[in-house]
Amino acid sequence: MLQVENITKSFDGRRVLDGVSFSVAAGEALALLGANGAGKTTLLRIVTTLLPPDSGQVLFDGHPVVPADLARIGYLPEERGLYRHAAAGPQAVYLARLKGMGRREATEAVRSWFDRLGIADWWNRPVRSLSKGMQQKLQFIVTVAHDPALVILDEPFSGFDEENSAMLRREILALKGRGKAVIFSTHNLQAASELCDKNVRI
Repeated sequence: MLQVENITKSFDGRRVLDGVSFSVAAGEALALLGANGAGKTTLLRIVTTLLPPDSGQVLFDGHPVVPADLARIGYLPEERGLYRHAAAGPQAVYLARLKGMGRREATEAVRSWFDRLGIADWWNRPVRSLSKGMQQKLQFIVTVAHDPALVILDEPFSGFDEENSAMLRREILALKGRGKAVIFSTHNLQAASELCDKNVRI
């Protein structure tokens, strides 16, 4: 599904990524491992076209990633992008619609995820009133509500206690079971070993 071929990237003369290559297929999970500043987030931004590589290419279903492909990709960034003053549920519906879903379809999908993750009571609460863990759940819902083929999670366990981390591990396994390709960066080596078919050290 996704092929990353010989990606390089430098900032201010410092090489951040040096010939990184990997692939991930439908139903597989891949972990990006590395210290802070190693380039994991930079690589994920290149995969999602937010940054251009200096050299190399990213292929999605055999072709370079184009804007139309982004509707089939779900991306949870390390730096959260939620509107703090907007209500949680309606905001998630709005963001799902930006991925091409109709209003009814998006509302049903988001409500189902709110129920699944135990935050249905927070539908009309502003994001600023949610705990960090609740905001992380909401961000995950926004990432997967449109049923993407490829799910990209940048440090998804950040802000989660052990109970919520276990929940997220279950959801990642469920995504794999539904044939989704999953890429995530993490410092959680236990999660990487439990969930991943392969890993890449950056």
